[in-house]
Amino acid sequence: MAIQQNGNSSTCVVEQPIELQDISSYISKPQDVIVAGSHTSLRLSDTKGMQDNDPVGNLPSPTTQAPAKPERWNHPRSNLYRTMAAFWSFVVMGSNDAAYGALIPYLQEYYHLTFLVISLVFLSPLVGYTASALLNNSIHLKFGQRGVAVIAATCHLIAYIVISVHPPYPVLVVIFMLAGFGNGLADAAWNAWIGNMANPNEVLGFLHAFYGLGAVLAPLIATTIVTKGNRLPWYNFYYVMIAMAFIELASSTTAFWRETGAVFRAANPRTGDTKDNRMKEALIRLPHARVTWLCAIFLLGYVGVEVALGGWIVKFMLEVRDGEEFASGMTATGFWMGITVGRIVLGFVTPRLGEKLAIAIYLPLTMALELIFWLVPQFYVSAVAVSLQGFFLGPLFPAAIVAATKLLPRHLHVSAIGFAAAFGGSGAAIFPFAVGAIAQAKGVQVLQPVVLVLLGVILLLWLGLPRIHKKQE
Repeated sequence: MAIQQNGNSSTCVVEQPIELQDISSYISKPQDVIVAGSHTSLRLSDTKGMQDNDPVGNLPSPTTQAPAKPERWNHPRSNLYRTMAAFWSFVVMGSNDAAYGALIPYLQEYYHLTFLVISLVFLSPLVGYTASALLNNSIHLKFGQRGVAVIAATCHLIAYIVISVHPPYPVLVVIFMLAGFGNGLADAAWNAWIGNMANPNEVLGFLHAFYGLGAVLAPLIATTIVTKGNRLPWYNFYYVMIAMAFIELASSTTAFWRETGAVFRAANPRTGDTKDNRMKEALIRLPHARVTWLCAIFLLGYVGVEVALGGWIVKFMLEVRDGEEFASGMTATGFWMGITVGRIVLGFVTPRLGEKLAIAIYLPLTMALELIFWLVPQFYVSAVAVSLQGFFLGPLFPAAIVAATKLLPRHLHVSAIGFAAAFGGSGAAIFPFAVGAIAQAKGVQVLQPVVLVLLGVILLLWLGLPRIHKKQE
């Protein structure tokens, strides 16, 4: 003990050694934390041996920190390459789905099958879509967008190689499940990613326009190969699909190689304190579950309409409208061209009207055109009506994705939108199969009332969504 004298006062100081504790065990890999009002940053992180790959981020952002601006499709620079890779992936997906309709008559003839049995090629991808809906969020958390890019493109490539050797029909049905899984996974991932960008209606419009482009090219190429190319067998078309899937694998893997699971988890932290995993939160916990399921069933019906029309239109025009082979095949091309143009043009109209109002206008117009298609028994009237239907159907899928991004918090976008997109994609299997099954007994003309009823149902579902405001973060 020492006594220090300072003028008239004295201070008693106890000299005792001070022990400094080692706090290095509390500090590990760096993570940026910006201190408000400072020109420096403090780098902290979670413990190195973190067991939970889906941590809950409970700490609020500093009130002085401006919210991050959404990324653009061409900024940062790497987004340009990723966006182009996603666009090409949608070309492959569109070609995959639209090829069924153009090839159905030739598959039926080649394998000597009935309407009901040949319709299994529509139903079998349902298994793949269902699996992708359930696994999408887990694949993102573990492998990131890199995993999606590699797995989806590889599924496409393997499926097309097997189909090109024209195996027995049961093998064909099974292998379409693999193609469906690839479609569902890529569909969910790239929709959720682009839906969070600036100007999502416009960018998603272009994304789905590339799906439409693939759907335009596939019937055109397939019909030309079979009817004009010295009447080559139907499976020659899948040589083209192999080349497209190989390009998809190379471009997607290269563009998204740095987008690992760790990168995804860091960019999409959970913002609530619930202990549920993200999928359970999106599908069971209100109010988010209401939005997820309404969007999922809406997309189920929408995709059902789209692929039922695109898939059976050739058969309908051949048998009910007495069209020639090539002209009937081009009707499918006209339908998908309408979808492509609609997604580009109306992608700029929809955000100005608002998603809720815009779709409430497009659907009644589509229903009116469906009535014309059904009730006026003229080949060219039907061809024009179905093309215009495609035009107004085009923006429905992108608008539903944008609505979901505005109604749901960001940490649920991949799980909820991914589930809705993949679940909706199963409509490409269920309803075209249903049309084929009913057509077995009643004829392919049942396509029209089935489509009209589906359009009415999805209009009611759309009107059941909550009012859409600005994006919720």
